[in-house]
Amino acid sequence: MQKHPIVIFGTGEIAELADFYFTADSGYEPVAFTVDAAFLKQHEFRGRPVVAFEEVTETFPPDRFGAFVAVSYAKINAVRTEKVAAFKAKGYGLVSYLSSSATTFPLFNLRENCFILEDNTIQPFATVGANVTLWSGNHIGHHSVIEDDVFLASHVVVSGGVRVGQGSFVGVNVTIRDHVTIGKKCVLGAGALVLENQPDFSVVAPRGSERSAVPSTRLRNL
Repeated sequence: MQKHPIVIFGTGEIAELADFYFTADSGYEPVAFTVDAAFLKQHEFRGRPVVAFEEVTETFPPDRFGAFVAVSYAKINAVRTEKVAAFKAKGYGLVSYLSSSATTFPLFNLRENCFILEDNTIQPFATVGANVTLWSGNHIGHHSVIEDDVFLASHVVVSGGVRVGQGSFVGVNVTIRDHVTIGKKCVLGAGALVLENQPDFSVVAPRGSERSAVPSTRLRNL
């Protein structure tokens, strides 16, 4: 089967992972990377050319190539959102990656510029918006809504009937109780247990485990 060629925005770790996942497990073939001219420090990455975003249409025109923005949750997902809009303004279609090891059900709608990695479970009647990253191992419960431009780190539990607002970041091992609403551009820190609604721009940051004053050399039964 001939794969559809795509250009990936970025040359960081997420771009490297996107190149790997698309190549190994999709109908798309990355052929080049692009970054803003001000950040163009190399002309090759993973054996593929890197071109300035301002000139990308000259070598990789949008009528022949798709695009994917491989950017993290920087500035609460605003950078990724801006680059998606910039690609669309140039006429590109944004593609998505859905792992063959993710679990979805009939009627699931994969929207543009999503990055859904292995072992995600998206239950029936759940909705995932555009430009959403679901790192590995998350549970998206039935009738939940993940709005556009959201980033979920690994092993997040989104219970049934939850709404996660546009542009929010949800850290590793967060648990959100059923029928809770998270406002837009919220940040839920690693390990948070969220039991009630959170207004827009909320930050939930549980304290990490404290280090004991007793060194490991004094633990007698270990």
